[in-house]
Amino acid sequence: MKKVLTIEHAGHGHWVGDGFPVRTIFSHHSHGQRISPFLLLDYAGPAEFPPSDTPRGVEEHPHKGFETVTIVYSGEVEHRDSTGGGGLIGQGDVQWMTAASGLVHEEMHGRDFTKRGGTLEMVQLWVNLPAKHKKGPPHYQSIQAAQIPVVPLPGTAGIVRVIAGSFGGTNGPAHTFSPVNLWDVRLNAGQLSELAVPKGHTTLLFVLSGRIELVSGESLGNAGLASFDQGDDSIAFKAVEDTKMLVLGGEPINEPVVAQGPFVMNSQAEIQQAIKDYQSGRMGQLVS
Repeated sequence: MKKVLTIEHAGHGHWVGDGFPVRTIFSHHSHGQRISPFLLLDYAGPAEFPPSDTPRGVEEHPHKGFETVTIVYSGEVEHRDSTGGGGLIGQGDVQWMTAASGLVHEEMHGRDFTKRGGTLEMVQLWVNLPAKHKKGPPHYQSIQAAQIPVVPLPGTAGIVRVIAGSFGGTNGPAHTFSPVNLWDVRLNAGQLSELAVPKGHTTLLFVLSGRIELVSGESLGNAGLASFDQGDDSIAFKAVEDTKMLVLGGEPINEPVVAQGPFVMNSQAEIQQAIKDYQSGRMGQLVS
């Protein structure tokens, strides 16, 4: 059984644009290489938005050197980027955007969601790219809920939606550039679960809602994060309440990380080049 390294609960939040009230669950700036290959996890909502005729969200901005993964639990998010990629993702859908050599994009509430209002709940995960892929072409994956396989846990413990990687011999639809597991897990109260996770990989467990108790005795509730050591090959817990959580795992990328705003590269010189690329228009532009 993997050993628990840390238990953390999110503090105060902040706004990203005017559409996403988020709490940052972890980031490279605060957690360093121990969360590699992951860089950041923001949890938005649950938040109520009234009907509006004015679009809300984050307007045009660049990214380079990593991937953004957006999972929508409630509401709608509409994305478009300078490669022509994009689309609308709603409840249960995922968008996996590979910025790589650089692009410009925007993320807004869906038009229909804006007009009718409602509850927004989503997470956005940043996944680092190995150096050899940072200069590759940008790419966009729109993953609909129906494309994500659902694997039942033993007994009546719950289910696992396999977004990326593999669980119980079932592969997720997302293409990744290094070994990554991303599982959307729903647990039923009172049930014990043990999940097999790769030895040597980073393993993180994020509870969106509900409460679990780890076998080591620690309790993890709403907006709580547990990190585990890289030894052994399983984690186990009991759902104290019905629980919605993410399990994140991945092979660490043992390369330098230099991050500045929307750019994540391997050196300060590469960051400066990314800024020049954006300012000169080499990352493209959005077309109305």
